[in-house]
Amino acid sequence: MTDDLKLLVGLGNPGTEYDKTRHNVGFMVLEEIARKNNCIFRESKKLFGKTCEYGTGIEKTRLLMPNTYMNESGKSVRSATDWFDFEKSQLIVLADDMDLPLGKIRVRSKGSSGGHNGLKSIINHLGTTEFKRLKIGIGAPSNVQKDRKSKTISHVLGRFSKEEFIILNFIIEEIISCIESITSNNWEKITTRLNSYKPDN
Repeated sequence: MTDDLKLLVGLGNPGTEYDKTRHNVGFMVLEEIARKNNCIFRESKKLFGKTCEYGTGIEKTRLLMPNTYMNESGKSVRSATDWFDFEKSQLIVLADDMDLPLGKIRVRSKGSSGGHNGLKSIINHLGTTEFKRLKIGIGAPSNVQKDRKSKTISHVLGRFSKEEFIILNFIIEEIISCIESITSNNWEKITTRLNSYKPDN
């Protein structure tokens, strides 16, 4: 089985009250990919999420947005990998990261959850930390640890400002450009490009 990308998972919370919030930036990337490829998300009860696909044959890529809420994202991801018989190497998870400033991207092929409940759930359900993840910086609510802790929930569930959206749109476009060119042979090159990306490039 090829290591080429087969499943893109965006993390977020379902429901209009969470639409376009910082915690839902993974959803936002997938929604833009779907728009560009004219594919429509549909509810899948067996996968506990919304799915769509684009491409044909061996080039087909599936998009998954779990509807389990962030803390149970792994239930949906495990269902999808089992149902489609995908290898962990064919999966990329897109998530927000409060430890990264807005405008920064971090790509890793494995690692801990970093305190992210969605990634923690996926690790628990897959039984491994060895899957690709793409973290999108949303910035921290404060540089003061005490304030940061008390403001975390309101920050991640808050919406981007108009100025932040401008930066975010550059980030989303760069991510999509890279995803479109991923093969099993250029992952390291893609990783380097995304990890060094700056919105003003």
